[in-house]
Amino acid sequence: MHILLIHQAFAAIDEPGGTRHHELARALAQQGHQVTIIASPISYLTGKPDAEKKKVVREDGITIFRTYTYPALHRSFFHRIISFLSFMNSSFFRAMRMHKVDVVWGTSPPIFQGITAWLVARLKGVPFVFEVRDLWPSFAVAVGVLKNKPLIRLSEGLEKFLYRHADALVVNSPGYIDHVRQRGAKSVFLVPNGVDTTMFPTGESGNDFRAQHRWRNKFLVLYTGAHGMSNDLPVVIEAADQLKQMQDIHFVFIGDGKEKPVLMDLAEQKGLQNLTFLPPIEKKEIGHAMAAADCCIAILKPIEMYKTTYPNKVFDYMAAGKAIVLVIDGVIRKVVEEARCGIFAQPGNATAIAQAIRILHDDPKQCKEMGQRGRVYVEQYFNRQQTASLLLEVFRKVVKKNG
Repeated sequence: MHILLIHQAFAAIDEPGGTRHHELARALAQQGHQVTIIASPISYLTGKPDAEKKKVVREDGITIFRTYTYPALHRSFFHRIISFLSFMNSSFFRAMRMHKVDVVWGTSPPIFQGITAWLVARLKGVPFVFEVRDLWPSFAVAVGVLKNKPLIRLSEGLEKFLYRHADALVVNSPGYIDHVRQRGAKSVFLVPNGVDTTMFPTGESGNDFRAQHRWRNKFLVLYTGAHGMSNDLPVVIEAADQLKQMQDIHFVFIGDGKEKPVLMDLAEQKGLQNLTFLPPIEKKEIGHAMAAADCCIAILKPIEMYKTTYPNKVFDYMAAGKAIVLVIDGVIRKVVEEARCGIFAQPGNATAIAQAIRILHDDPKQCKEMGQRGRVYVEQYFNRQQTASLLLEVFRKVVKKNG
């Protein structure tokens, strides 16, 4: 089977960011399928071009094409729209040059590339599978990024069109199922977020990472990923401020995003010596940094809609065998509580976050056991080979129905 994925925000495993699609593509290729990926050369995490990204990369069973994209993701919303439209155009012409495609795989966000995937599928006469990883535009409206009412109505119309015209609709969280069905999706499949556990080897001490930064005797609290509006990191900075008298606790933020300069200024204003910002680390190396942590933080703004999410980083933390301070309510809280691998802290509440960290700091045995339970649970229920098999079954069903 030849699977064509159109994905502007695609990140390879030698890049920072979420690598779900590269991991899935590798698992599909290992089963004998051909996967072609059309992606942007712009890092979705930093918003900047990456000169080291080759225009064409070929590995066993996978081909990655990088097509022109206007580099403006971290500027105004208008410039972001131009960026999305530029990728829609360039990816369409690249996709139409692909031969013998059996299924087109579109993904959102950004949702605009879904139109390209749908159009390419229809012109080639093959099934269109649309994957929803984020309830856009609802999340954008909830967080205050999207406020223009005509644009909201237009975006909602686009969302419903894609849901209704997909031959199969894939969601990565059970919390999304009702939303997409209410907006016209008919054939809905759950392929949850998960993790390639081989990227997080057990037994690694993280001592080299600690020694590099002179954190040998620190209780390390790690956050990895995007530094954006949705991530609510000012609340974590406030928690760090509350804990600054406990000199053996140190916070580490690894990643990038539009809000990072603001966050760094905030930490400096508070005079925090117990917080370090580090640049993004490519996914295949992030396990070494996580190995050094004592616990990890997963956080989103206290918005009702975020209760529907299955954030990638939670599964990464579990695979790394680290106790989680979970500052997200809803479906992911059920996973963490069922696995007994972390402590829930009320979103938006810095004092609750600080208290959860104190509990883990004061009971190293409990902290370690939580991490071990998380690793066992994610291996059993959310490993990448399982999720790839679920996705492959979706592709087989739509191809068989179309044939």
